[in-house]
Amino acid sequence: MFALAAALLAGHQLWSAPQNARAAETKEQPYVIEYYYKAKWGHADEFLTLFKKNHYPVLKKEMELGRMLKVTMATPRYHATEDGRWDFRVTIVFKNAAIANDNFDSAALIRQLFPDQDTYKKEEQRRFEILDSHSDVPIKDVDLEGK
Repeated sequence: MFALAAALLAGHQLWSAPQNARAAETKEQPYVIEYYYKAKWGHADEFLTLFKKNHYPVLKKEMELGRMLKVTMATPRYHATEDGRWDFRVTIVFKNAAIANDNFDSAALIRQLFPDQDTYKKEEQRRFEILDSHSDVPIKDVDLEGK
């Protein structure tokens, strides 16, 4: 009986070790989210100005803290149809999925970076008033060589 239990335990450990390794590896993999912003017609420049002034410094601080590995912004070179149009895509590479989803409260960073909270709040309100839409899309790589 003892030998059977030992054999089953050894088999379970052999089976679960690769699973645990994959889980640990996945936990430490960078996690990417793309944020799409569609500004109301004629307001893209204003949105970009406010984003760079008020939001990008917060993202840079989070990079300094090690929460994020990289933040980039892209804009389409040409126009798309209105239903598929977006003006800015911000791609954030988080250290891992746990950090991306940990409900980090940036309020302390914001107070430190922007002592004039009234102005900050008005400008952030304006940044979202001039948007037609905003979406957050977590993405994953597709292994084209694998099965």
